[in-house]
Amino acid sequence: MRLVIQKFGGSSLATPQNRQQAVEHIIQARQKGVQVVVVVSAMGRRGDPYATDTLLAFFRDAGGKELLREIDLLLSCGEVISAAVMASAIAMRGFAAIALTGAQAGIITDDTFGNAEIVRIRKENIFRHLQDNRIVVVAGFQGITQEGEITTLGRGGSDITAVALGAALEAEVVEIYSDVDAVMTADPQLVPEARPIADLGYHEVLQMAREGAKVLHPRAVDLALRYNVPLLLKKTGGTEPGTLVSHHKAEGFRAYTARQNVVTGITHVTGLAQVCLPADEMTDLQVEEVLQELSAAGISIDLISLSPGEKKFTIAGKDAEKARYVISKLGLKASVAEGFAKVTLVGTGMRGVPGVMARVLSALNKTGTTVMQTADSHLSISCLIPEKDVAKAVRALHNEFSVEKSANRYGDGKRQEKSGN
Repeated sequence: MRLVIQKFGGSSLATPQNRQQAVEHIIQARQKGVQVVVVVSAMGRRGDPYATDTLLAFFRDAGGKELLREIDLLLSCGEVISAAVMASAIAMRGFAAIALTGAQAGIITDDTFGNAEIVRIRKENIFRHLQDNRIVVVAGFQGITQEGEITTLGRGGSDITAVALGAALEAEVVEIYSDVDAVMTADPQLVPEARPIADLGYHEVLQMAREGAKVLHPRAVDLALRYNVPLLLKKTGGTEPGTLVSHHKAEGFRAYTARQNVVTGITHVTGLAQVCLPADEMTDLQVEEVLQELSAAGISIDLISLSPGEKKFTIAGKDAEKARYVISKLGLKASVAEGFAKVTLVGTGMRGVPGVMARVLSALNKTGTTVMQTADSHLSISCLIPEKDVAKAVRALHNEFSVEKSANRYGDGKRQEKSGN
């Protein structure tokens, strides 16, 4: 049985017109003889009646105690509403459809309310409906514990639902529909000349997701990598071919092949703070204690630079005041400065290539952008810069590395076959 998973985000379901475009994608696949399992997010964005943020705001405005179990119970309703509405819309077109909650779809999770992990999927109910020739519409973002408690998977969790079902049901591909044509070489709001990327490897898109690109939930990409599930990112109602994320050859798709260009894409994260510890006054044990206490307070750190002459790291700006308090309680002094951003270049092509960091610094220097910290790996280079400079920095880096000249461009809209490993 040929099977695809189609996941639709909240913006793809926000209006009757959007929902009809989603239904068209589902029916087109069904008319090709493919079985379809649909995964849906809550409809719309903040302010829309059934969006997750709207439900959460309603809960908080009610003035009661924020109980994690009850919050998950409430928030799961948004996706359930979407599933019921989409199943009804599909049925109106003459195709048998059924809506399932995460629990009815057999998605079993641990008991971490608000950020649950899927531990297994009981596939029998979904397969039974597919064998009855139904299109199955699953409420994303949610599951159920062994004890029968409703849980949610964290923000963006519908991506996780879709990929987990793709792996469990051995789908040919998981199609992720949103309001953008594809993964872009940079944020088009900052770089108007940013272009869509035709194909990516799992490690590249995982790094881009972790470094601020709003493409996929990192946990979803990790699942796709682990189980070799091809992903196709497309725009709801769009005609562009989208971005294929893959590793090994999959039926109907060519394998991902590393590009010749050094940089694949450029991402950015704003709203950061830099913590500087007095290196000459602190022992290694004191630094260790600071990091442990910050972790216990739920503060995540990044861009860590620890050496005899320098002890710096970054945190989310929203945690700046909490970090000051935690460090002061230890009887230590630290500078916690806000107003920073991180720009990151991602690409497998930079591995082993000399002079990449020099080009990065040269491009940023020409714009008068001060680099506060750097970090690199085999497929990324990150720079901490003043947040006010993020737009010109991203544009300068995009231009310096000629990202728009990538060989994997859309061209005539057809995917070109390449030899690969």
